[in-house]
Amino acid sequence: MPAPRSARWSVPVVLLLAWFVVGGVLGPFAGRLGEVSSNDQSSFLPTGAESTRVLEEQAAFERDRTIPAIVVWTADGGVSADQRAAAAQALGSLRGDPYITGEPSPPIPSRDGAALQAVVPIPADAGDHIAETVERIRAAAERVPGTGAYVGGPAATQADLGDAFAGIDVLLLGVAVGVVLVILLVVYRSVLLPLMIILGSVFALALACAIVYGLAERDVVTVDGQVQGILFILVIGACTDYALLLSARYREELAAGSARLPGVLAAWRGSAGAIAASAGTVAAGLLALLLSDLSNNQALGPVGAIGIGCALLSALTFLPAVLALLGRAAYWPAKPHSGGAGSGHGVWTRVAGLVDRRPRRLWAGSLIALIACAAFMPQLRSDGVPLSETFVGGAPSVTAQEVLDEHFPGGQGNPAVVLADAAAVRQVAAAAERTDGVHSASPRTAGRPGSGEPLVVDGRALVDVTLSDAADSEAARETVERLRGNLHHIDGTLVGGYTAQQVDTQAAAQHDRKVIVPVVLAIIVVILVALLRSLLMPLLLVATVALNYLATLGVSALVFRHLFGFTGTDASVPLYGFVFLVALGVDYNIFLMTRVREESLRHGPRDGVLRGLTTTGGVITSAGVVLAATFAALVVIPLAFLVQIAFIVAFGVLLDTLVVRSLLVPALVRDAGPIVWWPGALSRRRDDASAES
Repeated sequence: MPAPRSARWSVPVVLLLAWFVVGGVLGPFAGRLGEVSSNDQSSFLPTGAESTRVLEEQAAFERDRTIPAIVVWTADGGVSADQRAAAAQALGSLRGDPYITGEPSPPIPSRDGAALQAVVPIPADAGDHIAETVERIRAAAERVPGTGAYVGGPAATQADLGDAFAGIDVLLLGVAVGVVLVILLVVYRSVLLPLMIILGSVFALALACAIVYGLAERDVVTVDGQVQGILFILVIGACTDYALLLSARYREELAAGSARLPGVLAAWRGSAGAIAASAGTVAAGLLALLLSDLSNNQALGPVGAIGIGCALLSALTFLPAVLALLGRAAYWPAKPHSGGAGSGHGVWTRVAGLVDRRPRRLWAGSLIALIACAAFMPQLRSDGVPLSETFVGGAPSVTAQEVLDEHFPGGQGNPAVVLADAAAVRQVAAAAERTDGVHSASPRTAGRPGSGEPLVVDGRALVDVTLSDAADSEAARETVERLRGNLHHIDGTLVGGYTAQQVDTQAAAQHDRKVIVPVVLAIIVVILVALLRSLLMPLLLVATVALNYLATLGVSALVFRHLFGFTGTDASVPLYGFVFLVALGVDYNIFLMTRVREESLRHGPRDGVLRGLTTTGGVITSAGVVLAATFAALVVIPLAFLVQIAFIVAFGVLLDTLVVRSLLVPALVRDAGPIVWWPGALSRRRDDASAES
């Protein structure tokens, strides 16, 4: 017995009301996520690495763990005695500041006499007050007449990171939503549907942020500004993509004469499997990051997967409810017709015709172009970036570090830290000083540096090793490697500090790529085999998106060096690019090939490829443009890491959408014939089959 009309319409009404409650109650959490975010980079070091162990044991030597702010003064013609006295007086004015621990060090002149340097300790748990404290230190330093004053060091870097992420929730969300809305208005040439798609994405983001906020507050997950930014982009981009696929299928149902509710149900049944499989590949790829040795990668995994899950839930519940209630009015003033979003149906008919006539020429040309781009991939250096390139457009801490490097030993103020048994501390210091690239080494004492006996805690002592080169340079990393080689024969000796952390992070990133890349590929193949009921087709699709990834890295190597001026990338950039590009690239192939399979079962493999490409071409291209635009929005955050991720994903998605999915895959499938569906039933279908099944 059919359900009463009122009962059938109650489901979309209830779903719609539920999502409006979610948006109203949980919406503020998108703005509150910063409350549980930490930009303290020490929280994201490799787990179990030597430098991490040093940092953990080092805490026992510090009653109050601090982050140093390094003040430097310069004067033309050299710093005078009066200026040195004024600098000491300026530092003295900071006594009693609630967020300065202990006494600032006295100003120390450089060898060339043109600069002074002092260290001001700030409590590591000062949180949001670090930026304010650095500003007060800078204001005090600027009172020294006739000098230029700068504040650098880890505290200033952390303050600049906080500034870079300030207002990220409003700025990034506004840019991403604005860009997506413009694209949707152009694609659909209607008013209501783009607004509803954006509203569904915002509701999904509110739900995701609320869940992540609750987990972060309980220390279940870790969030920093980078993870927060990527979460915003992932949810908006993915939810919009899924909504585009569902709404395009609904448009087809309406054009075929279906009523509102039956049309929604048919569109949901026809697209839910592909959408769920697509979300599954991205979520699984992100969760594979839990295998990483790097804590920031581990943090992104579950947070990103939560975002994808919320995007999937919104696309499969909120949007169908909206479409059921609005019907054809959702597309007003445009009229629903088949062929996907926009008016590109004729374009894709011509593309399909080209694929049909010259498949071998198309796939061979596409392969040659992609391989040529991939040939430049070895030029992409991923061994970290110097501090001077961390912030796009520069930052006060970068300027301060450049001044320090000009007048003091490169590692001054940011030494390597050696942890050793107390009985061997003098031997360790002597061996460290004999190491090439080391300027000086001295045991840490309870009083002023270089005076008194070494500070001993539980039979252990620390040696501060000042490197000759800047702590973020390749030369400094090589020095740390030599230092470890010279000291590891002394039992219980560990080398840590900022430079050692960079060395260990690079080693962990290399390990992650070796472990995570094959795991992600295996997960995707399994999902595709289950979805497409074929063994050869999944391997073909994964191979093409992997080639797209390599081609993107090749182009990125050229663009980063010759256009953006980057000498390298962060160690995690290639892995992030792989997870996003391969998982998202497979998304579009899933959208295409599930429709190709559906059409092939009715019309045979040859017609199935052509019909699938024609019907999905417009909507998948629109989805690719939307996702590329949302990731491109990350450039509003002035950090090299996010700018690099934005370019890699945006360019890679467009390359995948316009070349791999539009030309390479259809041409390969068309040329190979039914065998690509082996061992499924389609592999035994004749190309001339045309009977409806």
